[in-house]
Amino acid sequence: MANDSVNSSSQEEPWQSTLQDFGRRLDEITFVVLDLETTGGAPHLGAGITEIGAVKVQGGVVLGEFQTFIDPQHPVPSYITELTGITDEMVFQSPTIAHIFPSLLEFLGSASHTVLIAQNAPFDLSFLTHAARSNGFEWPQFPVLDTAIIARKVLSRDEVPNCKLATLAEFFGTQTTPNHRALDDARATLDVFHGLLERLGSYDIYTLEELKNFGKKVKKPKSPE
Repeated sequence: MANDSVNSSSQEEPWQSTLQDFGRRLDEITFVVLDLETTGGAPHLGAGITEIGAVKVQGGVVLGEFQTFIDPQHPVPSYITELTGITDEMVFQSPTIAHIFPSLLEFLGSASHTVLIAQNAPFDLSFLTHAARSNGFEWPQFPVLDTAIIARKVLSRDEVPNCKLATLAEFFGTQTTPNHRALDDARATLDVFHGLLERLGSYDIYTLEELKNFGKKVKKPKSPE
């Protein structure tokens, strides 16, 4: 009887918990893809937000979009107008960031349900967190994914020479061409993210927790069957 017991136990595969078992599946998460246009490179140097664009999506289905001009309360520099096409006339009499923040936060939702996505996320978040602090709003601690960082991990130099949005958009053939306008760039970033998700599947990355840990110990992609 003892031998039978040993044989039975040895034939059972050991159960092992994984991030995939307990993680938040990427196809079930509500993502909001954000993009900002600004009057300069840093909020602490006096630059302000001129436009916000965002797309909310879950399981590949777009749930809503958010777009508004913002009055930065100072003139738009000429080089910014040349880059973005945004003029003083376009933002004049638009709401200030203080007025638009409540509706933006409502669109984003709670940090427990929403994951933010942005191309070069620290840039956009630096402006939003600065605006929150300056106007007495609490910025939720959203989980954040950066498409530029993910792209550096899953795409080779032979595939893309850099991880700029325009380069990634061309590589993945996005439906919207980035043009330094907030909503169009957010739409393009969303298409890039979906392209990156397909690549991540070859690394067995299916949950947020796996994605956030991805790159700390890079796994080789699965060989095609």
